[in-house]
Amino acid sequence: MARVAARLSSGEPSTHPVDEVLPLPKLALYGFQHVLAFYAGAVIVPIIVGGALGLTTEQLVYLINADLFTCGIASIIQAWGIGRIGARLPLIQGVTFTAVSPMIAIGLGAGGKEAGLLVIYGAVITAGLATFAFAWLPPKVFGTVMRLFPPVVTGTVITVLGIVLIPVGLNDAAGGLGSPDFGDPKNFAYAGGTMLFILILMKLGKPFLSSISILLGLVGGTAVAFLLGDAKFGDVSKSDWIGISTPFHYGAPKFEWFPIVLMLIVMLITMVETTGDTYAVGDIVGKKVDSETVARALRADGAATALGGILNSFPYVAFAENVGLVRMTKVKSRFVVVSAGVIMIVLGLLPKAAAIVAAVPHGVLGGAATVMFAMVALAGIQTLAKVDLKEEKNALVVGVSLAFALLPATVPVFFKDHMNSDLSSLLNSGVTLGATAAIVLNLIFNGMGKDDPHNVSEDDAPAADDEATAAIPAQSAEGEPAPAPTA
Repeated sequence: MARVAARLSSGEPSTHPVDEVLPLPKLALYGFQHVLAFYAGAVIVPIIVGGALGLTTEQLVYLINADLFTCGIASIIQAWGIGRIGARLPLIQGVTFTAVSPMIAIGLGAGGKEAGLLVIYGAVITAGLATFAFAWLPPKVFGTVMRLFPPVVTGTVITVLGIVLIPVGLNDAAGGLGSPDFGDPKNFAYAGGTMLFILILMKLGKPFLSSISILLGLVGGTAVAFLLGDAKFGDVSKSDWIGISTPFHYGAPKFEWFPIVLMLIVMLITMVETTGDTYAVGDIVGKKVDSETVARALRADGAATALGGILNSFPYVAFAENVGLVRMTKVKSRFVVVSAGVIMIVLGLLPKAAAIVAAVPHGVLGGAATVMFAMVALAGIQTLAKVDLKEEKNALVVGVSLAFALLPATVPVFFKDHMNSDLSSLLNSGVTLGATAAIVLNLIFNGMGKDDPHNVSEDDAPAADDEATAAIPAQSAEGEPAPAPTA
C-alpha cells in the first residue's frame, strides 16, 4: 500500500499490487513456488479416487495429467479473468477435497473403474454448468443467497471437511483399503516418518520450507521407500514423455440424476469455500471484495468444473493452501498465479512426471495427506474463532453439524443395509450431512443475516493490509522472505 501511496503523491498512475506485472524471472520464480505449494494437494485427489475405483497405474497417470492440465487452465481463468468470469485475484484453482467421498460413492455405485468415471463426469459437467448459471443471478438475488453462508456456516463446513477427510488419509497410511498389506506396521512406519519430516520442516519456521513441506515430505518418504525396495518406478520408463488430455477420453459421460444431485450439493459446499477464500485473499492483498467479485470467482469455478468433466478431471475450487502462501510471502500480483497456471499446463503434458507421482507408496501418501487434511480442519477452526461461540445458538449449529458429519463413518450399516442404494449414495457422506445440517440449523436459530458478514469496505481494506504487513515476514529485494524479527 505504501508503494501505491508513493505513486499517487508523485502524480504517477497508481497500480494496485494485485494488478502489477512483475519482471518475467520473478513471475516464473513466484509462480513455481505456488506450484510447489499446490502440487501435493493437486495430485492427491485423483490418486485417492483412482485407487478407490480400481484404476490401473496407466489410468492413474492419465488422471493426474488431466488434473494438472485443467488446473492450469482454471487458474488462468480465475486470476487473469475473461470478461465477467474470474475474480482477478491471486487464487489458484485445484480439485476440491469435498468431492472425494461423494465421487468414490458415485463411482463404486456405478461399478468402479471406467464405468464409474463416466457417471462421475456426467455429474461433474452438470454441476459445473449449474454453478456457472447460478453465479449469473441478479446481484440482489445472489446477495440474498450468499447470506446463507455466514462464518458460523463456512467455518463449520471447512472443519467438517477436514475431519471427514482425515480417515481417508489414515486408511492410506495403513496401506490403502483393500491392499494385501493393509494395517502392516511397515506402512505406518512410512506414514509416521513422513509426518515427522513434515512437522520438522514446519517447526523450522522458514516460510518457503513450510509452504512446500508436504511436497518435500512426499519426496523424502518415497526416497526412503525406494532405498528399502518398497517404491516401484517401473511404470515410469513405460510412460510417454508427452501426452495430451483429450476430451471424453474414457467415453461419453453418463447422466444419472442421483449422482447429479449429490454433485450439486458438493458444488454448493465448494461455493462456500470459494466465497471464504475470495474474501480472505482480498483482505490479505487490500483489495475490496464485493458480491460481484464473489460472483466472478464462482463463475470461474463453474466453468472450470464443467471443463474438468470434459477433460477427464474433477470439480474445482479456490485452494486455501495458496491463499496462505500469499499471506506468508506478500507477493500479491495475480499474474504470478497466471504464470503458475502456465507451469501446471506444461506439467500436465508430461506423463513421466505423473508416473513418478503415481509410484508414491500408500504409507507415504497417507502420512502427508493426514497432515494436510488436519490443516484443512484447522482452517475451519480458525474461521470459527471469529464466531461468538458463547452464544448458545452458534454453539448448537457447530456441535450438532459435527455430530451429523460423523454419522456415516460411525454407523455405516444404516446407509448400507437400511437405505435405498441411490439415496445412500446421496446421503452417505459426512461432508454432505454436516454441511446441510449447518445451513439448516443456522437458518433455524439465526435466520438470514442482514449484511454480508465477510464484506471488506474500501476503508477497511488498507487497514487489513497494514495489519497483515505487520504480521508477515517482509520480502527481500531478491524475493526471499526476510527473517522474522526475534523476540
